[in-house]
Amino acid sequence: MKKILISNDDGITSEGIARLASVAKKFGEVWVVAPQKQFSAMSHAATFWDPIDVWPVDFPVEGVRAFATTGTPSDCICVALNAVLPWKPDAVFCGINAGYNIASSIQYSATCGAAFEAANEGCHTIAFSEYHEGTHGATDRYIEQIAAELIDKPLGINEIWNVNFPGCSAEECKGIKYDCTVSQKPFFTGCYNPVKTDGDRITYMIDYEPVWEAEEGTDLKAVIGKYVSVGKVKNYS
Repeated sequence: MKKILISNDDGITSEGIARLASVAKKFGEVWVVAPQKQFSAMSHAATFWDPIDVWPVDFPVEGVRAFATTGTPSDCICVALNAVLPWKPDAVFCGINAGYNIASSIQYSATCGAAFEAANEGCHTIAFSEYHEGTHGATDRYIEQIAAELIDKPLGINEIWNVNFPGCSAEECKGIKYDCTVSQKPFFTGCYNPVKTDGDRITYMIDYEPVWEAEEGTDLKAVIGKYVSVGKVKNYS
C-alpha cells in the first residue's frame, strides 16, 4: 500500500482534486494538502516573509485526510512534507488541473510548480491535467491505468511525469501517446487591451486564445489529436 500526497492549484474545493483522490485511494493511504483558493498561473511561487496557516477540512472522499492552507501550491508541498505529514510519501499526485499543462504553459502552471517542488524534495511525482471545457470521459477512462503505470516508473533528478487528457469522450479518445516531449510552440497568443483610463494611469486586461499547432511527438500534438499525452518534464539542468 502506497502513501500518497495530493495537491493542486485550483484549490481544496475543486472537483479535480476530489476525483484524483478517489483514484489515488485505490493505491493506498491518501492525504491532501491544498490551497484554500485558486492559484492558477502562479508557477513555482513560494512564501518566505509571511506565515502560512494550515487547518483540517472536510473532504468529499471518504477516508482521505485533508488540509487547506493560505499558501501557494508550492508552499503546500513544502508544509506537507516538512510539517503536516507523519511520513514521507511514496508518491505525490498534483491535479487534476482544469486546463492543459503543455507547451509554453508549463512555465506558468502552479500545478507543475507544486509537482516540481515535490521533485526537488526527492518525491516521485505525477502531474495530471485535462482540458478546461468539455467531458471528462478520456480522463475517467485512462487515469487509473496511467497512475498504476507511472507510480513506480523511474524518474531522473528533478523530473516529473506530466499527463494531459484530451477534452473528449472515452469513445473519441484514440489512446495514449507515451514519451511525449514538450512542444516548443507557444500554446497561447494574445495582447493587452486598455479597459480603463484615469489620467496617466491605464488599466489593461489580457485577451488570449490557444494556438492549436504543434510538432509531431509533442504533448500539444497528442491532445490536439485526441490522445492522452504522457511524458517527462525536467525542472532544471
